[in-house]
Amino acid sequence: MLPSSSLHLNRSIFACLNNGGRKGLDHSLRKGHKNCRVLIMGGTGRVGGSTARTLSKLCPDLRILIGGRNREKGAALVSTLGENSEFVEVNIDNVNTLEAALNDVDLVVHAAGPFQRADKCTVLEAAISTKTAYVDVCDDTIYACRAKSFHEKAVAADVPAITTGGIYPGVSNVMAAELVRSAKNESMGEPERLRFFYYTAGSGGVGPTILATSFLLLGEDVIAYNKGEKIKLKPYSGMLNIDFGKGIGKRDVYLLNLPEVKSAHEVLGVPTVSARFGTAPFFWNWGMEAIANLVPVEFLRDKSKVQQLVQIFDPLVRAVDGIAGERVSMRVDLECSNGRSTTGIFSHKRLSLSVGSATAAFALAVLEGSTEPGVWYPEEPEGIAIEARQLLLERAAQGTINFVMNKPPWMVETDPKEIGLGIYV
Repeated sequence: MLPSSSLHLNRSIFACLNNGGRKGLDHSLRKGHKNCRVLIMGGTGRVGGSTARTLSKLCPDLRILIGGRNREKGAALVSTLGENSEFVEVNIDNVNTLEAALNDVDLVVHAAGPFQRADKCTVLEAAISTKTAYVDVCDDTIYACRAKSFHEKAVAADVPAITTGGIYPGVSNVMAAELVRSAKNESMGEPERLRFFYYTAGSGGVGPTILATSFLLLGEDVIAYNKGEKIKLKPYSGMLNIDFGKGIGKRDVYLLNLPEVKSAHEVLGVPTVSARFGTAPFFWNWGMEAIANLVPVEFLRDKSKVQQLVQIFDPLVRAVDGIAGERVSMRVDLECSNGRSTTGIFSHKRLSLSVGSATAAFALAVLEGSTEPGVWYPEEPEGIAIEARQLLLERAAQGTINFVMNKPPWMVETDPKEIGLGIYV
């Protein structure tokens, strides 16, 4: 929980959330906040900037600090956010300046990716050292496990921290947790197979960082689970054609090594778990598959060399993005032991906006005191990581073109198959 201070500030957070038009916030905030200050590391980037704009809109009374190294970009963003924001020049690799930036900050949101091949959890360590609440948008399995190893230190420091928050992983983890909870409540049998499917048009409008992330992931073996057994698979293999429902339709998706597979298997206890991702136009998938098969793994595991690839491809990706758009969709499927299946779908026209809503939803959950001390995955038990999952999903789903939960697949697909007598599969 957050360090105690004045009840007045506690109430001001609650009031600004209600003034932002949110309903259902009748739960009490368990502790106050020093100055209602949120530092967004990587704030000048697409993900961090989108998060800052969403937080500023939802809760204008929050003091938002944009952390980064580019003062010009920071000043430009601050000018759009208004008087309750400022730029803080900080380098996440410099421990002294990082800890100084965290002084008198209630929450740090770490959006300075890519997280692949990072040697240390410098922002999390600084947050624990300065007793600052923490959320990151990590999308790397190794980094997430390293962050989780700081759990006991976070507990001892009374610091709440969430790793792999954001849109995917993050919101997708919470969707999976809700599907499992509902299945158990509705006596659907034991959860047996959980599958995450993701689709993004082009780069999703979030620029070079996601491109670097994609290339780095091609250098990792895919970890999946089959009936409780951990297995390794080739990246960008195992293509499936998945129906993402209204507004998206059917898309090809491929295996990638994503952290929600391991955390969902361990936390939710589902024996078979995998994750797949696809993009558009279709030739990007072919390109990703070719890179995975033809480029040496050593090259794809070298961040400096991957940055060279990014510089080559980024102009082309940006040009195509203007045609492809930036639609994003997540589909989470759960199959149970009695043969029943349930599905959740989350689709938005613009990833660059949706990722901000998703990350802001996690930030607000922590600010409201719903996260216990420790380092948590988003899908961990309700009341420990996230107190009100449905509220988090409601906030994250703002602006979606299609958001459904706990429906049988035939009710959400664009082309369900009828097997007779009005029965669909």
